[in-house]
Amino acid sequence: MGEKLFLGAKVRKLREAKGWTLDQCASRLALSPSYLSQIETNQRPATARVLISLTRAFDVDASLFDLEGDARLIADLREAVTDVAATAEPPSPAELKQAVNNSPRMARLFLQLHQDYRRLDDRLKTLNETLGRDEKQLSAPALPYEAVRDFFHYRDNYIDALDLAAEKLAESIDINGTSHPERTLEKALGDLCGVRVAYQDGPMRRYDAAARILYIQPSLPVVTRCFQMAHQLALICFADLIEEELARADFELTAATDVCRIGLANYAAGAILMPYRRFLETARELRHDVDQMRKRFNASFEQVCHRLSTLQRPGWRGVPFYFARVDMAGNITKRHSATRFQFARFGGACPLWNVHEAFSAPDRILVNLSEMPDGSRYICIAKSVAKAGGSYLEPDRRYALGLGCEIEYADQLVYTAGLDLNGPPIRMGVSCRICERLDCKQRAFPPIDRTLRVPQNERDVIPYALG
Repeated sequence: MGEKLFLGAKVRKLREAKGWTLDQCASRLALSPSYLSQIETNQRPATARVLISLTRAFDVDASLFDLEGDARLIADLREAVTDVAATAEPPSPAELKQAVNNSPRMARLFLQLHQDYRRLDDRLKTLNETLGRDEKQLSAPALPYEAVRDFFHYRDNYIDALDLAAEKLAESIDINGTSHPERTLEKALGDLCGVRVAYQDGPMRRYDAAARILYIQPSLPVVTRCFQMAHQLALICFADLIEEELARADFELTAATDVCRIGLANYAAGAILMPYRRFLETARELRHDVDQMRKRFNASFEQVCHRLSTLQRPGWRGVPFYFARVDMAGNITKRHSATRFQFARFGGACPLWNVHEAFSAPDRILVNLSEMPDGSRYICIAKSVAKAGGSYLEPDRRYALGLGCEIEYADQLVYTAGLDLNGPPIRMGVSCRICERLDCKQRAFPPIDRTLRVPQNERDVIPYALG
């Protein structure tokens, strides 16, 4: 283990859930009570031997003690406290790490409080636009998508129970053993769910539960039609599993529960069309060549990228990727990450991220080496895609897709061919509002935790100096 494992809060929570005293637990772990007490209070890290004992005594997977989730929580907490601290000195990285290690629940509650503060602040700033509306609209609940994004974010974008069930279902209907997946899915819906598929203009997908008819828009690309059928198959076949996940998530807002139900069905649909082990083996064989993989699995470029970001099954992990979809205004409409790569929770993304450049290079795949302020380096892949509107009066929808992983996995990617991995990287950040790079010429506005000075008799690319 390269990094020390401070597992105090997790060990204490597991022990209390078992109802064991400190002495009872120490005996099961073959440790002294004082040593276990020091582990629980994060005075001592857990060794590899202790980690093995913990997984056996509590009958849990070692991935439960993975520090990647803590790293994401620390990064989110850093952005929040920087925002709150404003011109005051924010907590150091060591203090934030200690807070997450000792009180992860308190850290999550602080993040929730900060999100509430941001939303209230935004509403107050736009109060002049809302005057005249009733009070219920002024106090409307937050968008549920934020809660759902965090749900997937802190699960490493991998839902084990659904993924396993989807893989088993895919094998039973032999989805990848046919050259006509659409017919296979139609048959599966009929045989397993008693649902008939009909093609009709209108919404992309509409299910008549009373008549048990699934209506699919015929003008959609075949890969989209297949995905919509797989979505409905998942909603029916995995209803109990999905509801169990929703109960575990315990969202405060009903709308968030509804959004997450669709998100979980979409997740399962991707897992049916691209079953885990076969997909992972193909990814390794083809060195993650998305174009070749989408042909193998009758999927779109976006669907393959999204699926690549979910390959985090314990004991059978793939390359940890981030995946994002960005519209032409810079809004991140999808974001998933199994890496340390951080997406801006508030404000715009870094203008140096090559996903923005993809719009000016249609049908090309852009690849570069980028470095984040913490020194971590990423292979960043970007490509623009268009989704047909269907008529002259309905313009095409255009997006840019971003896919990336840390440089240590570069040898597993076909996209690093010809890329100088030892050359100078693009110096990226998360967002201008919290970026530590004081010399960036692409800065849109000063970071919120720095004082600034505006010279009266001097002008550079950035019209101010940062303290």
